Amino acid sequence: MQKRIHRHRRVRAKISGTEARPRLAVYRSLKHIKVQFIDDVAGKTILSVSDSAVKAGSKSTPVQIAALVGRLAAERALQLGIKKVVFDRGGYAYHGRVKALAEGAREVGLEF
Repeated sequence: MQKRIHRHRRVRAKISGTEARPRLAVYRSLKHIKVQFIDDVAGKTILSVSDSAVKAGSKSTPVQIAALVGRLAAERALQLGIKKVVFDRGGYAYHGRVKALAEGAREVGLEF
């Protein structure tokens, strides 16, 4: 966990979200995956989506659920007029659930 936090801080020093291009921040735990669209200039979360919005009794694998979360987050962001984002993987490897979430968001039309 300490190494992930160190990696996340190193990345966060280089990237920042604005109102026009917010930061798409991913949080992945052992059971859940969550996404936030953050405007770092104003210090506000614009949109937040969790896997609890998708699960509701589904028998999908965690990777499939992550892809659904990515699609749902991208759809809601596009409704708010957000087309481009800065992807913040939160220190996690771009693999598995994080990769599925990113690809799901790209499928809907989000650019990063």
